[in-house]
Amino acid sequence: MLYVSSREFHAEVVEEVTPVEFDERRRAGESWQLLDVREAWECALASVDGALYMPLHELPARLGELDPGLPVAVLCHSGIRSALAAGYLARTGFDRVANITGGIDAWSLDLDHSIPRY
Repeated sequence: MLYVSSREFHAEVVEEVTPVEFDERRRAGESWQLLDVREAWECALASVDGALYMPLHELPARLGELDPGLPVAVLCHSGIRSALAAGYLARTGFDRVANITGGIDAWSLDLDHSIPRY
């Protein structure tokens, strides 16, 4: 007989949103925390106003800087690190988490051309 504990069976729920969809939600009045998990040198090249910068490797130690009662959208360069961070947040008790697909690169291409691409 196979036994699976509830901890092992926990399925994280992470939304996937494009930068444009995320911007539309914010403009509609939704209160989102925007978490940027890129490295400092990347943020120096291209940044989004209002984002909380927390490199992915610092996320576990700095988790207390986020409000678990508010939804969190996670951003990186292309969407891979942000997907990892979003999954981590979902597993640690954040109820509403979104990964911004395409990252800041898509943000620059589709939403704000003033943000440099790298």
